[in-house]
Amino acid sequence: MSSSTTKFTLHEDWTVVILGSLIIVLAIAGLLVPVPAFGWTSGAELTSKVLGANNLIKILTQFVFVLIIGGVGALIIGKSIRNYILGFPLVYLITIIALILTGSGQAKALNLEAVIFSLLLGLIISNFFKLPDWLKNSLSTELFVKVGLVLLGTSVIFTDILKAGSLGLIQALLVVTSVWYFAFWVCKKLKVDDEIAMMISSAVSICGVSAAIATAGAIKGDSKKLSYVISMVLITAIPMMIFMPIIANYFHFSQEVTGAWLGGSIDTTGAVVASGTLVGEAALKISTIVKFSQNVLLGLAAFAISIYWTYTKHPSAKDKDTKPTLGVIWERFPKFVLGFIGASLLFSFVVGPSTITAVKDSLKSLQGLWFALAFTSIGLETNFADLFNENSKKPLYAFLIAQTFNIFVTLGIAWILF
Repeated sequence: MSSSTTKFTLHEDWTVVILGSLIIVLAIAGLLVPVPAFGWTSGAELTSKVLGANNLIKILTQFVFVLIIGGVGALIIGKSIRNYILGFPLVYLITIIALILTGSGQAKALNLEAVIFSLLLGLIISNFFKLPDWLKNSLSTELFVKVGLVLLGTSVIFTDILKAGSLGLIQALLVVTSVWYFAFWVCKKLKVDDEIAMMISSAVSICGVSAAIATAGAIKGDSKKLSYVISMVLITAIPMMIFMPIIANYFHFSQEVTGAWLGGSIDTTGAVVASGTLVGEAALKISTIVKFSQNVLLGLAAFAISIYWTYTKHPSAKDKDTKPTLGVIWERFPKFVLGFIGASLLFSFVVGPSTITAVKDSLKSLQGLWFALAFTSIGLETNFADLFNENSKKPLYAFLIAQTFNIFVTLGIAWILF
């Protein structure tokens, strides 16, 4: 008679739903993780504000909280707790450095996001130092990304979007649909890898980084391919943020048209806000509405993409020549999407405004931290050669063509609607 016991484990997606829900419930119950300050414009402010005792305590508190939550996740999905506890402090330290760099006045002026610094620092370390296998095995990239996505759902408030204006929603639907299909068509014409094609299509048409991450989760995409797509999004967002307001001013576009154009074309929310601010108050408001309207579609898009991917690309071995059944689709469906949608519905229709106001800063800070941790991990497990090689040219061409199409189509729709 065997004395061996089977270790209980749970699928990573269900684990993420549990962890994300736990964080949200704790916040609503009053357990708010403090929000550290990372903004600084001088060495003195860096020392006194960011590296001051009170702020370091907040950073340490976040560290302990995320260490525990991530440790529970590692335990549930069957990863080595020892390796996680040894590796996580390094990932967290690198991520904090990235957040501090992001908080500098120069980075804020360019509206650079934390994920780009996290990714770059991770890449630099992984390419100049040989990392031990136990450290690489301790990285929980997908867990970090998906917990961040569940928390992202708390900021997608349907009622706010509906109050802000129906035109923004109409534009979002038209832009997302037309640009997504065009981008996917271009990728197929250029024979781009299916996974990258899906990520590019979502990133260009919906909301950049978040959409690429959600799509990668929905299709269980390779993190190195995700890293490449994110690099393209972040690199192109900066010139678009700077030159689109200049073009709008040169051709005397109204602030409403300009705002709708910026919100629908620029892939990152931060860059949208920065470019809208350069134009004026009305442009800032409209650009934010349009971008938030596109963000609302993120969960629905991830849901549709996951079903499409399972139904057309991944038939089971025994059903290679037939379409998967609903049972197979459900089995392979990324359950973290349900966490995102559930969080959005909860904060849209159940949680009261006063509670949302009380918890939003803490949850927003944690959401950004989970994403930054994920990109630090991606950097640590990726080589530059994997990102920029001969095979990366076609995806880059496809991305640039799709982005150009996005700019002109969005301008046309904005001109008609606004």
